[in-house]
Amino acid sequence: MSARALHYLRRGQGPALMLLHGFTGTGQDMARVAGALDADFDIIVPDLPGHGKSVGDAGVTAYGFEDCVDRLAATLEATGHHRAHWLGYSMGARLALGCAVRHPESVASLLLIGARAGIEDPDERVSRRRADEALADRIEAMGMEAFVTEWLGQSLFASQRRLGREFLEERRRERLVNDAHELAASLRGTGPGAQPSLYGALARVDVPVLLVAGSLDTTFVGYARDLARRLPDAEVCEIADAGHAVHLEQPVAFIDAARKFLRRATDPARVHHSIKVEETPS
Repeated sequence: MSARALHYLRRGQGPALMLLHGFTGTGQDMARVAGALDADFDIIVPDLPGHGKSVGDAGVTAYGFEDCVDRLAATLEATGHHRAHWLGYSMGARLALGCAVRHPESVASLLLIGARAGIEDPDERVSRRRADEALADRIEAMGMEAFVTEWLGQSLFASQRRLGREFLEERRRERLVNDAHELAASLRGTGPGAQPSLYGALARVDVPVLLVAGSLDTTFVGYARDLARRLPDAEVCEIADAGHAVHLEQPVAFIDAARKFLRRATDPARVHHSIKVEETPS
């Protein structure tokens, strides 16, 4: 494979498990998930292109979606593994699904948090691309401090505010290690508007898939249910009292669901049980 591997961290032992963070994050965002699963898996946590230490490609103005997918597959190969389970959040979920479509031999299962398969409607995709390009321009103009404040202030992350100032400050510090120009390049090339639609290829993604969404993130609960209808072997896990970043907002419930799914994915003969997390009566 000619694509270059990304910067990555590695811990644990066992079958390979790739952990992919979201836009504006770094691999460090997945540290708690990695620590909970490294007794059973060889955990590989890359910084996605334009994030963390996976930066600095000379002349890059945008990191293309398919190029990013190829670099993720090359990163897996660099670890000595040819196949892995993939756990991705938001942008990381879109890229993991892209790997299953473009490099199916590299994917044993998918655990996707806040996932979409791109934007199916061409007109909507064009509109979103224009919006993403405008935001990329603003990121470069305003710089990281102002952008991170704006980004974390979105309604998408409103449910995180109840977790307290210390939690929010940690999220802010994690994002400020990134570079404005690199994030803008990532958004121009890998944002939802630039990503090719994967909907026509979903029927070929013939591996176990768990689609996780927080019950408070109703838009992505809808996306998860739609994807589950289109994928051959998929189920939805709706976790109560969580928003978009389920793995951060309800880590205990998320890890429990992840372990149950990964046990099934690594042992297909195991009897399947539903892992929907129900609302706890008050």
